[in-house]
Amino acid sequence: MNPTNIITSPSNPRLRSLLQLQKKPKLRSEQDVFIVEGIKMYQEAPADRLVHTYLSESLYHRQPELFRTADPHAVTLLSDRAFEAVSDTKSPQGVLCLVRQYHYQLEDLLGASKSGAPLLIALENLQDPGNLGTIMRTAEGAGVTGVLLSEDCVDLYNPKVIRSTMGSVYRMPFYYADDFHRSIQECQAKGIRWYAAHLKGESSHDGQDYTGPAGFLIGNESRGLTDGTAALADTYIRIPMDGRVESLNAAVASAILMYEANRQRRSV
Repeated sequence: MNPTNIITSPSNPRLRSLLQLQKKPKLRSEQDVFIVEGIKMYQEAPADRLVHTYLSESLYHRQPELFRTADPHAVTLLSDRAFEAVSDTKSPQGVLCLVRQYHYQLEDLLGASKSGAPLLIALENLQDPGNLGTIMRTAEGAGVTGVLLSEDCVDLYNPKVIRSTMGSVYRMPFYYADDFHRSIQECQAKGIRWYAAHLKGESSHDGQDYTGPAGFLIGNESRGLTDGTAALADTYIRIPMDGRVESLNAAVASAILMYEANRQRRSV
């Protein structure tokens, strides 16, 4: 690869378009792309989903070996000043990519895990980008087969969410449900037993059997699950806590539950 053209002006129309993609979910949806940034995210991006790559001049000259196999027609070189203007991070690494979006169906979440049984996590009205990205990353590590999201959850293609996934966005199936309750019920009809992390839970989270088809319901960061969603749960569970703490951060609670299921499944 030997790009000869270089964009030097931060006000270049192509860069203005990138900035709009960073900010507007509707535009990302219309163009069917999302933005990833950083060397690791670039290296892990599936080649068949890469639409275009933008490189800072300094990174290209410092580590040209990273890009030797890249399609020169799908790479644009930017001056360091121009790259900093379009970057969404405080300390840009020098590579930013447009990647085609994923389109999963609910059935894609129900594939068998390594233990042979599906393991889902369902998120209702989650709003913090860092929480969603962390849950996606943790879900992959814990062997979850898919993430179900209510339509009012934060956009998974938000750059802050993408950054927090650390590459799991490429591998973890997810589905935004137009009718969240109906999707939960469809999963139940296919054998999924839903466990709600709830203040009314009488059973400790490690007192249940998650080795069969199972899923966890996690609610909004400040309000928890709505009554309607909680009512669909097969079992209420709680995570024992000391002190005066009533609840945990959504991503932390999710991690505890997912890894308890993972622990049990590894022991079978």
